[in-house]
Amino acid sequence: MKNILLSAAALALLAGAASADTIRLGTEGAYPPYNYIDDNGEVAGFERVLGDELCARAELECEWVTNDWDSIIPNLLSGNYDAIIAGMSITDARKEKIDFSQNYTPPSYSSYAAMSDGVDLEGGVIAAQASTIQSQHVVDTGATLLEFPSFEDSLAAMLAGEADAVFADKDTLVPVVEEGTAMWVGEDVALSIGIGMGFRKSDPELRAKFDTAIASMKEDGTLNEMILEYLGEDSPVFE
Repeated sequence: MKNILLSAAALALLAGAASADTIRLGTEGAYPPYNYIDDNGEVAGFERVLGDELCARAELECEWVTNDWDSIIPNLLSGNYDAIIAGMSITDARKEKIDFSQNYTPPSYSSYAAMSDGVDLEGGVIAAQASTIQSQHVVDTGATLLEFPSFEDSLAAMLAGEADAVFADKDTLVPVVEEGTAMWVGEDVALSIGIGMGFRKSDPELRAKFDTAIASMKEDGTLNEMILEYLGEDSPVFE
């Protein structure tokens, strides 16, 4: 009987350890205001605050992992982290590889910024971050795509005159335009149905926990408050 009790206790301890497993959230850390590395070397921005709140609501212990954008999906699939929260737009092509949560931002615009008016957006050289919906759109327009591994590199290329314009999520370009470094050119383009968290297809239970947490933030209005605070007053919110 003593051995049976000991075995039951051991199993309980193991179950408790399993339930306390830390969930690793993968982000880029180079896509402000969604995510970036602050002066203390910590992940910061809209998605850091959002991710921490979602983990609290889901009653999960979470830690943050940074990963280059161009390998962020492969490293999720290989197990380097458990979910992606990195300004990733929900697309059919990505759905072939991973599952998404419901969107935590509404459909938003992509925009062009340049140093001056009169840029030929269909025949010029346009900088964009590689493996994004924006880089694919540049190709589709017939313009010459100048790809970079990060948003900051693509912006720097435009500012240095290597590209006629940069094309990115509008939210990321707002600070650049507002400070007078660049100006809006062309029309805003609707490319996305929103941004969501990415999960391995083998982790439906984890995805469901975050889905429930996102839904609760939509329902009580805290997600809209967070969007306006971190992404700007002109950023779309949920109805």
